[in-house]
Amino acid sequence: MGIIFEAQGKRRKAKGGRCLVPARYVGGKPQRGFTLLELTVVLFVVVLGFSVIGLNLSSGSDTTEIKAAARDMVSALRYARGQALMTHQETTVALDLGNNSYRVSGRDKLYQIPKGIDVTVVTAQTELTGEGTANIRFFADGSSTGGRITLERGQTSWKIDINWLTGQIELENE
Repeated sequence: MGIIFEAQGKRRKAKGGRCLVPARYVGGKPQRGFTLLELTVVLFVVVLGFSVIGLNLSSGSDTTEIKAAARDMVSALRYARGQALMTHQETTVALDLGNNSYRVSGRDKLYQIPKGIDVTVVTAQTELTGEGTANIRFFADGSSTGGRITLERGQTSWKIDINWLTGQIELENE
């Protein structure tokens, strides 16, 4: 025995235990399509999505550039710590604040920090090698000389903390 359903005066019988009642009837015939309300909601969601994307793209390459520079520097510091642990030899990251660049010992590549980004370094007195140059040194046990590197441009600032005891490197936005 099947279940009988009624939709706007039209009786339908369920087949195989499933309800087969169409969602809308106009003049006794099922209508397909979307309501104006459904179309308006979808259009609103699409416009909202594009506006968010537009704001992210127009938020400025300055913020993106300083964030990328900070992440690159963190990557170089973590690489240097890893090398010190693997080779059981001291590894340094030498920062040249006059040229806005840095170099990892044992590598030939010179990493440039984009112009307009101000870099300040706080490290051990013994790691200040000259006018505008400083080192962050990692030891074979993973520890380091420690310190803080700050990258600033305008109102945006990123801080890189290097723990002297563990050598752990943390990046945070100020």
